[in-house]
Amino acid sequence: MDRSFLFLVAAARAGGNTEMLARRAAREITRQHEQTWIRLPEVPLPAFEDRRHGFGEHPEPAGNEKVLMDATFAATDLVIASPVYWYSVAASVKLYLDYWSGWMRVPGAEFKARMKGKTLWGVSVLSEGPEQADPLVGTLEKTAAYLGMHWGGVLLGNGSRPGDVLADEAAMKSAASFFTG
Repeated sequence: MDRSFLFLVAAARAGGNTEMLARRAAREITRQHEQTWIRLPEVPLPAFEDRRHGFGEHPEPAGNEKVLMDATFAATDLVIASPVYWYSVAASVKLYLDYWSGWMRVPGAEFKARMKGKTLWGVSVLSEGPEQADPLVGTLEKTAAYLGMHWGGVLLGNGSRPGDVLADEAAMKSAASFFTG
């Protein structure tokens, strides 16, 4: 099966620990599978406006919103690479997921049907114990379940200062087979 991975990197700092761990895991994806990398802070979205319940339809996506929606639809596998920020996903991931609510209401987009069967993955680095990532994991796992997506799991690493995750031997070992095993 031909697969296409979309890596959505949400760290406020480019090249940080979470991105390092995601890139290490991505090295094991065979060349026959396409990889697209998008840093969410570099493709900003305006605040999400919920238009349900009589407030009109979600407008046809344009600009950065269209870039993200098209990339989302094109992928078979979506990888949310987000550090644990205040026990959950980064603000840019939360905003991206909020937009999914709007995309469900774009006429003709058939968002839920097009998301069903894709695989959602998470990659995250935190500086405390892995249980502190439970809200992040729960957010992603419940999102996958709601849309009928496959849940690939979350690859967790430990680190605080830039490059710390490279010394996390368990995370580096897990990264080697995260997407393939």
